[in-house]
Amino acid sequence: MFPQNMFDGHQFLLDMEHKTPENDQMDDLIRGDDLNETKSGTNIMETPGSIDDQDPSERPKKKRYHRHTQHQIQEMELYFKECPHPDDKQRKELGRRLTLEPLQVKFWFQNKRTQMKAQHERHENTSLKTENDKLRAENLQYKEALSNATCPNCGGPSAIGEMSFDEQQLRIENSRLREEIDRIFGIAAKYVGKPMLTSPHLPEGAARSLDLGTGSFVPQAGNIAGELFGAPDLLRSISGPTEADKPVIIELAVAAMEELIRMAQTGEPLWVRSAETGSVQILNEDEYIRTFPRGIGPKPLGMKSEASRESSVVIMNHVNLVEILMDVNQWSSVFSSIVSRATTVEVLSTGVAGNYNGALQVMTAEFQVPSPLVPTREIYFVRYCKQHTEGIWAVVDVSLDNLRATSITRCRRRPSGCFIQELPNGYSKVTWVENVEVDDRSVHSIYKPLVESGMAFGARRWVATLDRQCERLASAMANNIAAGDIGVISSPGGRKSMLNLAERMVMSFCTGVGASTAHTWTTLSGSGADDVRVMTRKSTDEPGRPPGIVLSAATSFWLPVSPKRVFDFLRDENSRSEWDILSNGGLVQEMAHIANGRDPGNSVSLLRVNSANSSQSNMLILQESCTDSTGSYVIYAPVDIVAMNVVLSGGDPDYVALLPSGFAILPDGPNTHQAGGGLEIGTGGSLLTVAFQILVDSVPTAKLSLGSVATVNSLIKCTIERIKDAVLGDGA
Repeated sequence: MFPQNMFDGHQFLLDMEHKTPENDQMDDLIRGDDLNETKSGTNIMETPGSIDDQDPSERPKKKRYHRHTQHQIQEMELYFKECPHPDDKQRKELGRRLTLEPLQVKFWFQNKRTQMKAQHERHENTSLKTENDKLRAENLQYKEALSNATCPNCGGPSAIGEMSFDEQQLRIENSRLREEIDRIFGIAAKYVGKPMLTSPHLPEGAARSLDLGTGSFVPQAGNIAGELFGAPDLLRSISGPTEADKPVIIELAVAAMEELIRMAQTGEPLWVRSAETGSVQILNEDEYIRTFPRGIGPKPLGMKSEASRESSVVIMNHVNLVEILMDVNQWSSVFSSIVSRATTVEVLSTGVAGNYNGALQVMTAEFQVPSPLVPTREIYFVRYCKQHTEGIWAVVDVSLDNLRATSITRCRRRPSGCFIQELPNGYSKVTWVENVEVDDRSVHSIYKPLVESGMAFGARRWVATLDRQCERLASAMANNIAAGDIGVISSPGGRKSMLNLAERMVMSFCTGVGASTAHTWTTLSGSGADDVRVMTRKSTDEPGRPPGIVLSAATSFWLPVSPKRVFDFLRDENSRSEWDILSNGGLVQEMAHIANGRDPGNSVSLLRVNSANSSQSNMLILQESCTDSTGSYVIYAPVDIVAMNVVLSGGDPDYVALLPSGFAILPDGPNTHQAGGGLEIGTGGSLLTVAFQILVDSVPTAKLSLGSVATVNSLIKCTIERIKDAVLGDGA
């Protein structure tokens, strides 16, 4: 158990939690109250009645505010007169002298500058109002004089050629509305041609057609209910928070951090173990509501709660772990099988003392399961990092859906993240909490047991992925040739280059196999395979990708075979000829092997295919296989022999052209035993996703032909049949 004062630092971001009578005006500025309003009452707002007298299930009607001391205010006021913009070093020194954290000082000075600016603007507004009243009075006098004027020629009323005051005001208003309409149309024009999500059960993408050069080809939607492929790309339309939003975000982040710490350290009855998921701890929703009554707001209609907790010891220093989580590029790379896209919208704080302590950033992310049958989960959230004591850190995420420009959301992230504790010898203990509200009705039926159990997006998958990636990173950082490495790798530089090339291959595969809103999948009908989906990408000057039109095809299906058996079969070079049509029955030889994890299935290999056809030149294949308790992958790509020789000699792998294909193997549910004497979905089978990327034309401006679609469709169909025959036998 940690000392109570280790959590007191969460107040350093909130001046709304640290107020004095002097900066009460800042609250009024944020709320829009009149700054000249007379204040009354005590400095601390108390909840009516004592805590003991209240019903713990009732939410407090008022909030307790903690104020800065008079001495702290006086010192900061004096400092403000000399230096209204202190730098990090000055804030740190002032905070040390006043027993405040540097970010408390930072936000006090920000609020003070805002207050001074508001007072200055109020003074200017008063002056302008006085001048405006004077001009209005003069204008009325002129209008009255003109209305009484007579024509010198006829003696009748004088006709004024200018428009009336009211007409002029209407014209100004019409001009302003016209500009607003033009601005809205300009924004809408950016999204012309993009499908709109009209119903969570009827996708616009179902009516999409491929751009084919030989006539019109409109595939049928198939029988998949609830597809969301081709939905609007919501993540791209989100802008950064406004100045008025930032105090709300800060308060939300601090409250989320406090909630995460309590959830990471509290046991039963808040967390219970499920018979289905074994060691994974599931949240007791009733106890959660009683413990954290405020939450992030009412649960939207149609959403359900999904929360889990998992702990593990990983081979990585706690400082490096924090850096990975706070750097969006490293985070996306390490969790590429889960995070299909991520962006930092705005950094509100970079932290203090040269590290991420106190770092606060607004982000967007898209979480996926490697299958086009499971819609991705889009999140708009704030991420907050805090060091609580020496060697103990926490990173928390919480959704900001109330600040989004759009009301369409299928997932909200309640306070989630990880609690990191330093261990000896470069290890760390990670406790991960994943707590969301989600509408998962659009998930395909064969994936529902996996998703509804929380294993598809839950804490176990995050921790298992992190553990495997930490082993991989430790292997990549090795400065020598490990004992498990064999083959043509002759130098540590060549080993590192080959691992970097394999990492890019895996990331490219993972980002292109899911049902991301950035993709437009089209379902083929009459394929003979299980709902094959295809999409095209045009590549011009992208490093690491050949120029031309790339056709991606993917399908997912269920196999009544354990995931380990499917994984071992697909990764073994000796059985490759049984399913790989491109090897054409040739002998497959492993030229190089790099072990990058404790499990023998975690490795990177360079394979050479000696084709049985003498007229066909030998082919090299780069392959990475990886596995953990939540899923397995076998990903491969043909590589040029000349380019691969450069990589093996330690050259730059970034410009080696790759089009990865491969397999994602997931358990079909939380249960891993046989029930009723036979295997059924959710009782030990596998969910296998097969995905191919093929360059169908080297000219990016060319149109896709029907022959290319038919070829890829036949390739997937034949591959699936071969895999089923091999793993199921003649009785399949």
